[in-house]
Amino acid sequence: MTHEVQSQRKSRRLPAAVWLLSWVSLLADISGEMMFPLLPLFLVGVLKVSTVELGAIEGLALLVVALMSAYAGLRSDRRGPNGGGRVPWIRWGYGLPVLGKSLIAIAGGWWLVLAGRLLDRLGKGLRGAPRDALIADAVDKSQRGQAFGLHRALDTIGALLGVLISALLLWLLSGSPRGAGSVPVTGLDLAPEAWVYRAVFAVSALLGLGSWLLTLVIREPQVQIQITEKDDSTLPAISSAASAEGWAALPKRYWVTLGIFALFGLANSSDAFLLLRAQELGFAPWAVVLVYALFNVAYAAASYPAGDLSDRWGRWRMIGVGWGIYVLVYLLFAALTSEMAWAVWPLMALYGLYMALTEGVAKALVGDCAPKAVRGRAMGLFHAINGVSTLLASILVGVVWEVWGARIALLLSGVLCGVALGTCVCWKYYGSKFE
Repeated sequence: MTHEVQSQRKSRRLPAAVWLLSWVSLLADISGEMMFPLLPLFLVGVLKVSTVELGAIEGLALLVVALMSAYAGLRSDRRGPNGGGRVPWIRWGYGLPVLGKSLIAIAGGWWLVLAGRLLDRLGKGLRGAPRDALIADAVDKSQRGQAFGLHRALDTIGALLGVLISALLLWLLSGSPRGAGSVPVTGLDLAPEAWVYRAVFAVSALLGLGSWLLTLVIREPQVQIQITEKDDSTLPAISSAASAEGWAALPKRYWVTLGIFALFGLANSSDAFLLLRAQELGFAPWAVVLVYALFNVAYAAASYPAGDLSDRWGRWRMIGVGWGIYVLVYLLFAALTSEMAWAVWPLMALYGLYMALTEGVAKALVGDCAPKAVRGRAMGLFHAINGVSTLLASILVGVVWEVWGARIALLLSGVLCGVALGTCVCWKYYGSKFE
């Protein structure tokens, strides 16, 4: 009995490739989150970019990620999992952002920031699908949720550390915030000098270089092209040659799953709107940063247990619970008044739980639906659809927010997610017809 328990524990250990990719993501997210919250302030406050130009830069960045995710996923299938098709894309994907962040650090005009931002997002687009396909290739179905849960946990810890390191560097380089006395000051009075931003961006690029160096020791897992594992017995056997058929090689089960996620994506606007709502309810900028940090703490803490649980309890059940939490959070954010602003704290923690229950689990589900030989394109199209739908959802919510206010905009997101949740439930109970 003891030997059996030890054998089960050993079988639950994740391969080194999964751990290595998770540490690469941790360093990359530290690098990315150090820059992300400061970039709009640098563009508007230092380079005097208009909000329209800022929106254009970020919109182009989202579009690049979406398009390149689909392309990289498809191309990484070209030689199959055993042919070295994934790793080169991953290395380029973590290397290009180092160059992009370096350009931003020395930028004297918005056009160079645009070039740097596009390089950074190009890297994200190139690496996402091949990396996720590689994680899915490295484990079987019984550990896929656990593997993606670990990756999301370390990735989110990196995001949290990035925000904290950025704040610490700002404090050390620019000193304590001015304006603590009785003389009122504006946000521009409190802005750091240009060299402070550039110093933080330079440190961000160095940490990105560290993540790229780790990719040099990543190797393709040795897997069989023909589907022989018990957990993939419901999927069609697809050879490397068959993978050249394009998107048609993906099974119907995958397309229905992708359609449900696309429907949810139309409700899933940028998280920045929740932070904007917190500010509208009376939160000072420093408190908004702390709220965002709390979200990341909850997200990081719950990601691995949620992924592991999805291996036992089922992917759709976890996603359904997560989407139910999303509906609750958005409806309550819409209903909050300034007298109830304290509720933002538990709601953001709950929102972090939603992310943990859905983000990594969704990737594990896509990995379950796609045969190994076409898993790269499956992940790529999933990333692309997510990116485009999030962009459309953010535009929709932004317009509704501008015309009718925050409450109606957040209420709309909650209702749309409710529709996606109903579709998810129907698929859970009737989806066997598509298996």
